[in-house]
Amino acid sequence: MKRLSVLVAALSLSGAAFAGAADAVVVHEPYVRLAPPNAQATGAFMVLKNTGEREVKLVKADNPASQLTELHNHINDNGVMRMRQVPEIVIPAKGEAVLKPGSLHVMMINMKAPLSEGQVVPITLTFDDGSSKQVEVKVVKTMPAAMPMKHAH
Repeated sequence: MKRLSVLVAALSLSGAAFAGAADAVVVHEPYVRLAPPNAQATGAFMVLKNTGEREVKLVKADNPASQLTELHNHINDNGVMRMRQVPEIVIPAKGEAVLKPGSLHVMMINMKAPLSEGQVVPITLTFDDGSSKQVEVKVVKTMPAAMPMKHAH
């Protein structure tokens, strides 16, 4: 019996150590953009806050709604904005990484079925220490930014 309790204690300690980065990262305001019908890709956006004392890197994301999930950023390529896959998203110690349209984001590619507004997609975030956390992310219809109004004089 004593051997079993030592084993249980060792497993719970290793589990706590393995949780690491995932426990330090808090996810705020996650959402998946509702894509137009027949679109093959969409993006997931959120704010990743690092409560820990060490920099954390998001190195992978996965979800059951698309065949491929990649970490992306928008870059200015000679005046043209292009999406590029990135190997990681750095979340500074006691800081945050903002995943938003036109910037860093989780790209969901080759959708298995169309998403619907209000649907929840579980996204698993994996960090550089091997720990991971699942986030329940709601699909929302986002409105384009308002165009400036021209005033008639």
